[in-house]
Amino acid sequence: MDPRSIIIRPVISEKTYALIAAGKYTFRVDDRAHKFEIKDAVEKAFGVEVVKVRTSKVRSKPKRRGLNSGRSRSWKKAIVQLAPGNTIDLFEGAAVEG
Repeated sequence: MDPRSIIIRPVISEKTYALIAAGKYTFRVDDRAHKFEIKDAVEKAFGVEVVKVRTSKVRSKPKRRGLNSGRSRSWKKAIVQLAPGNTIDLFEGAAVEG
């Protein structure tokens, strides 16, 4: 698979910014991708060395808008730990002001 089809987008939140200090970056990934594919995709896309990949499924939540009710989509999240000294500039430039 192409790295752009595996990595959908980065996950930006307060919790993920706390993980960046430890060298861990969070991405929303394709539901069918496994850890080795995610590792290869991050290494090819950003030119970094990946040490560890942890994945989890984010379950859907019930949503309601007026009389219409439904569910949000479920998706897969990957937390990628980089080797010491490696960083991804995509996250460094998107600092949250507060």
